[in-house]
Amino acid sequence: MDARTGEVVAMVSLPSYDPENPAAASDDARFNRASLGIYEMGSVFKIFTTAMALDEGVVTLDDGYDVRKPIRISRFTIRDYHPKNRWLSIPEIFMYSSNIGTVHMVMDTGTPAQQAFLKRLGLLQPAAVELPEVGQPLVPSPWREINTMTISYGHGLAVSPLQLTSAVAAMVNGGTEARATLLKQDAETTGKQRRVISAATSEQMRQLMRLVVVKGTGRKANAAGYAVGGKTGTADKAAGRGYARNARIASFVGAFPMDDPRYVIFAMVDEPKPTKETFGYATGGWVAAPLVGRLVERVGPLLGIAPREDDNEIIEQMLVNIEANAEGRQLASN
Repeated sequence: MDARTGEVVAMVSLPSYDPENPAAASDDARFNRASLGIYEMGSVFKIFTTAMALDEGVVTLDDGYDVRKPIRISRFTIRDYHPKNRWLSIPEIFMYSSNIGTVHMVMDTGTPAQQAFLKRLGLLQPAAVELPEVGQPLVPSPWREINTMTISYGHGLAVSPLQLTSAVAAMVNGGTEARATLLKQDAETTGKQRRVISAATSEQMRQLMRLVVVKGTGRKANAAGYAVGGKTGTADKAAGRGYARNARIASFVGAFPMDDPRYVIFAMVDEPKPTKETFGYATGGWVAAPLVGRLVERVGPLLGIAPREDDNEIIEQMLVNIEANAEGRQLASN
C-alpha cells in the first residue's frame, strides 16, 4: 500500500486459482483473505495502543511501567511471552512486545479513548474499498474492561489485513488517514485527507518501528539500504467461543524507508509450523518478518527507491536513552 494515499499496489491471497477457469477453483481458493477474511492480529495492534497513549499525552518516550507482575482480571491472567521482569520504558515495551506494559498504557488512557481511536482508524467498520468482498470487523459487545485490555495487544477484535494496513499507513505517513483504494490517487486527493494523529506522534512511531527491526522482535525484516520499520504479531486462532490449541496467525507489518515512508507491507501466515530453520518457533518474527524483508529488497528497486546507507543515529540515541533509563531505575531501586 502507498503509505501516503492508501492506494493498494498489490494484494495477494493464497491459495490462488486460474482466473480463466474460476469454476474449477475451490471455495478456499476463491476466499480473499486480504479483504474478506477477519483475524485477531496479535501484537501488531500495539502500534495503535502506543500511538494512542503518546498522542493523548498519557505517556512520553521517557516514561515506562513495572512489568514484573502478570495482570489478573476475573479468571484471566495476562503475561509476557518473553518476560523481562523489570521496569521497562515505553520504547522497550514496544521493542520487546510486552503485553503487560501495553495493558498498563491502555488502562491509563481509558476505554472511551481506545474506542474513539480505533473508530478513527477505520477498524470498527468495514473497509470502504472498491470490492464486493469486504469483511465485517468482529467487535466485542458489550465492550468490557477485559476487552479493553486484550484489544490493546491484538486479541478480542478481528479485522481484515486491508484494514490493518490502512491504519498502519496512517501511523507512519505523518498522521493522516490512508483510506484503502484500488483507484489511482493524485496529490490533490492526498492533501485533503483527515488527520488521525499528530505529525510528532507519527515521527515517534516511525522511530519505534525502526527500533523493532534494528534491535527487537522484527530483526529478520531488515533489508540493507531500505530502513525498514515494523511490528511483529502472533495471535492464537479463534475457534468457536474460544481459541484453537496450537493454531496461530503469524504476521508482520512493515514500512519503508522509515525517515519518509513510501510503502507499507503486511504479511500474514495462517497456522505456520515450527521448523528446524526457525529453531522451533512459528511466531511473526520468525515466519512473516523475513518474508517482508525479502519483499522490500526485491520491490524497492522496482518502485524506484534506490537503496542508501542507513542512518541509525536516532536509533542509537534511543538505545542510549533506554540504557540510561534502565541504569537510573536500577540505582533508584537500590
